[in-house]
Amino acid sequence: MSSQGRARDRAAWQTIDSGQLLLIATAGLIAVVAVAQVAAAGLRQPNVAIIFGVLISLGELFRMVMPGNREVAPIASAGAIGYALLVGVGPEGAPPDAPLGVVVAEHSALQVVAVTAVGMLVGSLPHIAVGRSPRPDAMARRLFTVAIIALCFRPVLTLDLVWQLLLAVMGIVVIASCFTDVLIAAMIRAEAVRARFGIALRDEIEAKMALCAATSATAMLIAVATTAMGEAALLIFTVPILVTQFAFRRYAGIRATYLQTVRALSRVTEVGGYVETGHSRRVSRLAVEMGRELGMSEEELLELEYAALMHDIGQLSLGDPIPGGATVLASPAEQRRIAELGAEVIKQTGVLDRVAHIVRLSSHPYRTGREPAPAGAGDAARPAPPPLAGRIIKVANAYDDLVGESPDRDRGAAVLERLRLDSAAEYDPTVVEALSRVVDRRPRQ
Repeated sequence: MSSQGRARDRAAWQTIDSGQLLLIATAGLIAVVAVAQVAAAGLRQPNVAIIFGVLISLGELFRMVMPGNREVAPIASAGAIGYALLVGVGPEGAPPDAPLGVVVAEHSALQVVAVTAVGMLVGSLPHIAVGRSPRPDAMARRLFTVAIIALCFRPVLTLDLVWQLLLAVMGIVVIASCFTDVLIAAMIRAEAVRARFGIALRDEIEAKMALCAATSATAMLIAVATTAMGEAALLIFTVPILVTQFAFRRYAGIRATYLQTVRALSRVTEVGGYVETGHSRRVSRLAVEMGRELGMSEEELLELEYAALMHDIGQLSLGDPIPGGATVLASPAEQRRIAELGAEVIKQTGVLDRVAHIVRLSSHPYRTGREPAPAGAGDAARPAPPPLAGRIIKVANAYDDLVGESPDRDRGAAVLERLRLDSAAEYDPTVVEALSRVVDRRPRQ
């Protein structure tokens, strides 16, 4: 492995927080116990275990990263959950008195965990070989979800329930596992990005529930079809999740392309010497951290990031660049002109109208929404303040214009005090305090 690959691996492990470590340790312990139990007792119905293990390995091989840096492996998850829910292996060779008229699947819950763990490991080896190590917390969460389903459902098979009741139990267990997975992911994400748990939970539901529903439905279909038709059903009923994965991969690719294009476009002002190098990226990082602090959703944060990256693109229209690109030092009329021109450029893309609206209003002072209305005019005559994203960009831009790359905390504190003095007039005081908390969390130089 190259030195860059090793550095990426070290960086990935260094960002694992306590919640992730607990999840990884729990999943690892369950996997070790399961493998040890299967090694001691022997593998039941090995041909079925191998087929499902291969499906899980292929699913891990073709895993993908969704927006929000969420690593998923829907094919592997569908195969593992299908194996956990498997009732039988087709009617061929079943004795006349066999329950439900099929060859009963004899594997235990621990065998499900063992086969899943081995399949995930084998499928990850090619990625590891080329330096793309999987995310340990994502793998642990997938294994933990499968373990919950297996431990809840496999004992039910000893009750000799009719098919209708078995299907109902399958559905209940799968739905509960989906919500458990989303809950764990939200707790980990809230700790990792310092977001409120309620916001993180909402983001995870919006981002994962559609894929979770498709994966769970395919898993149940695999389990039922394999029970009725035998192992050949795996080849037929894995197709729906393949189509779903292709659609999600395209969506993730489009989102990634948008962000890469916006980042490249934001560098034009730096290359042209209109702003300092790294200004747009610093403002973007500050703005996103402040947005999380203020409880913005993931979709709102993405629009905020786009707008923050391109907030200065209107400077390209200037005949004489502003010294250092610091728009905070320009006149209010000039600031508004730059924002208007930048918004018009962004609007030409045809897909970023809301981002253009944010950029247009990011130069407006906060006091536009706080000036007293004329007597007798009522609240309807009071101008609305700029959107929250615009207020965040205004504060983040002003802070970076005056601090830049300087690590001097005294300078940063002085700038924060200056912004506070202008609060409720030029800057939103709530946003300024969010900036203060973000800056305080940064490591001291």
